[in-house]
Amino acid sequence: MPRTAFLATVTALLLGTLTAPATTAHRAEAAPATFVHPGVTVSRAQLDFTRRQVDAGAQPWKGAFDRMLASRYADLNRVPKPREIVECGSYSTPNNGCTDEREDALAAYTHALAWYVTRDDRYARKAIELMDAWSAVIRDHTNSNAPLQTGWAGSSWPRAAEIIRHAYTGTWPNSGRFATILRDVYLPEIINGSNSNGNWELSMMEAAVGISVFLEDKASYDKAMARFRTRTAAYVYLASDGDLPKTVPSQNLNTREKIVAYWQGQSTFVTGLSQETCRDFTHTGYGISAISHVAETSRIQGQDLYGTDVGERLRHALGLHAKYQLGTAVPSWLCGGSVKLGLGPVTEVGYNALHNRLGTAMTNTRTLTLENRPAGTNNLFVAWETLTHGDSTA
Repeated sequence: MPRTAFLATVTALLLGTLTAPATTAHRAEAAPATFVHPGVTVSRAQLDFTRRQVDAGAQPWKGAFDRMLASRYADLNRVPKPREIVECGSYSTPNNGCTDEREDALAAYTHALAWYVTRDDRYARKAIELMDAWSAVIRDHTNSNAPLQTGWAGSSWPRAAEIIRHAYTGTWPNSGRFATILRDVYLPEIINGSNSNGNWELSMMEAAVGISVFLEDKASYDKAMARFRTRTAAYVYLASDGDLPKTVPSQNLNTREKIVAYWQGQSTFVTGLSQETCRDFTHTGYGISAISHVAETSRIQGQDLYGTDVGERLRHALGLHAKYQLGTAVPSWLCGGSVKLGLGPVTEVGYNALHNRLGTAMTNTRTLTLENRPAGTNNLFVAWETLTHGDSTA
């Protein structure tokens, strides 16, 4: 740099007149300066709202709470079944600890919620027992479904851990050990994503974001959020994307033929369509749910993804799939005129954020949400969202 230019730059820096580079501008997906706890999918304010409603016997929360307590996940006699190596093949065949891990993680979250509402220490101690049992043993996930399995279980564990570490008034001596297995066993399996169907990477990023919040790991939070934004844009189509859906660069979907094949043979693209719509609504529901969970965690952490294309994609994906889930005839251009239903209990979080908070009209999503109340669990990574998010004002 010439001496005169150098001196001008130094002078500008000293005077504070040099414009900051554009890359330092605030990004919606960036980690917060200080993490909020509890802050994975559900906040303290939401938990307090839920507790008040249940205590008052108000619906739908009291019915949702009763359904949760009646489930096997709230059994105080539950015995954890940890494994050192969880082996999960395609469609969980073989299933060596896959169901046990997922359901123990869901049970830990269920007991954490039950404690928060009732303040009965037995529930908190059971959540701790489940987390301690696994943190003492688990060392790896193997076989073809290892990334997805890690994503599913890894989505539920930090929800439970956040409530127990940051709200429970008792002690959790082994919380550091639990943090270690999240950092060393779970995060490395998921943080670099997947080139499989989109619901894989979305669930993996949900887990990575939740774990990053619990660990207060800003670097992994930012990495997971960036990958999440790319995958969400490639999972739900908006007309503004152009003639073809967006893609994940590492997948090399660089021709129309490749993209159509990846979108299950669907060649007509309409706003709200998902990459897996023509596979089935169940797997599509997994992806939609993960999108809503990450958006909700981001909102709690102080960054609004609902106001970005993430919110637009979530809104339209919910609306399109709710429409056909409710029985609207499937046109011939969509999946050859036939879809496989089974969206699952995945609408509450997105519906509450987009309709109740932001005032967006969501007629089909509202109808389906009310029809499905109280929403239960998909036995994988979605659980009790009428209780935690249904019409929540928090």
